Amino acid sequence: MKTDNRASVRDESAGENTIMALNGLERFSHLEDKIYRTIELTRTLRQEKDELERKLAAVRNVGGDKQHLVEQIEQLLAEREQIRTKVEAMFQALAAADPEIAEAIRG
Repeated sequence: MKTDNRASVRDESAGENTIMALNGLERFSHLEDKIYRTIELTRTLRQEKDELERKLAAVRNVGGDKQHLVEQIEQLLAEREQIRTKVEAMFQALAAADPEIAEAIRG
């Protein structure tokens, strides 16, 4: 009967070890799942970050281009005004030199 008792204790001990081993494997598996989810989350966040950086660079370029275009428009308007002033001066000089030419230009 003592051998049966020992066998029973061994069986219980083996069963507990099996449960503990399964518990350890379950914990390890759970940890492994967390690691894989963390890796996927990190990958997704990096992709989103890269996309946001590309969008930010594009917006900054548009802003820079806009400022450049505003400056270019202001420069062209100033040049146009200078040309208008010169053309008016030439018309006045022509009108002073020959009234018939001035009448033809106006009319």
